[in-house]
Amino acid sequence: MVTSSPVVVVTGANGLVGAAVCRALVERSAQVRAVVRRTGSAPALDGVTEHVGDFADEGLARAVTQGADAVVTTVHPMGSSREVQHRVGVEGTPVLARAARDAGVARLVHVSTAGVYDRSAGVGDVAEDGALLPEGSGDYPDTKNATDAALAQVGGLTTVLVRPPAIMGAGDTSVWNTLRPREIRDGEGRANPAKSWSWVHVDDLAALIADVATGAVATADDPERGPVAGGTTPVIVAGEPATWQDYLGTVTDALGVAPEWTDEPVWTGQLLTDRARGWGWAPHVSLAQAMDELRQGLTTRS
Repeated sequence: MVTSSPVVVVTGANGLVGAAVCRALVERSAQVRAVVRRTGSAPALDGVTEHVGDFADEGLARAVTQGADAVVTTVHPMGSSREVQHRVGVEGTPVLARAARDAGVARLVHVSTAGVYDRSAGVGDVAEDGALLPEGSGDYPDTKNATDAALAQVGGLTTVLVRPPAIMGAGDTSVWNTLRPREIRDGEGRANPAKSWSWVHVDDLAALIADVATGAVATADDPERGPVAGGTTPVIVAGEPATWQDYLGTVTDALGVAPEWTDEPVWTGQLLTDRARGWGWAPHVSLAQAMDELRQGLTTRS
């Protein structure tokens, strides 16, 4: 366990998740090396130093990982072409992982997604050992699954694959607080209200990531108690149960548009968070708080 001012590398430090992780790490007295593509875009926080460049560049990867205790990777160009997602995720992320391993970094924490799991109608509840979506399920799940598999092949690291569902939190780059509501406003508000809508607030997600990266969550032989030392351990992070009625209803109400409810068969199970809770994590942001934040943001912007 790291006990004094751990040094943690964070890629995508200017993004919704990356910035929240930087804040959580600083709160835990970590020294953060924030990797960004644009000068001046890293969070302006004490304890954060900005490193500008491409984390998939071997020279930069070696430089930022030297003397580090952990690496947190948050970058995946969701919505980009399959080629770009593959290049950045599947090819690029392992470059940083190998550099971390060679530098003697103890932990790699990778932000994966619960979107890799099969959540078809009738599947039921999903835990970390749930069935993964097969190749051909879409550019995003395909490349996220492939990135996870590529990282698992990089030996010599304790790797944690953090798998959140929809990430809530205010910000210009927020998919669910900003980008998705724009699509709904433009007429794409169509869903079965009973379909499960799994979510987590970015602050709760960042708290787990920071605890794992700083060693507050000790390694263990049993993945239900902690990351397996030298192995690759997935962990699901999700807030309280919700449905599309909660999310889409909040968005359409705030925007003053009518949702289009459907009745096709849908997944009504839950993402199980027993493993994360066994590591000492629990969400602090309630569904009501998350929806209030969403509603206020939409009302202000509209």
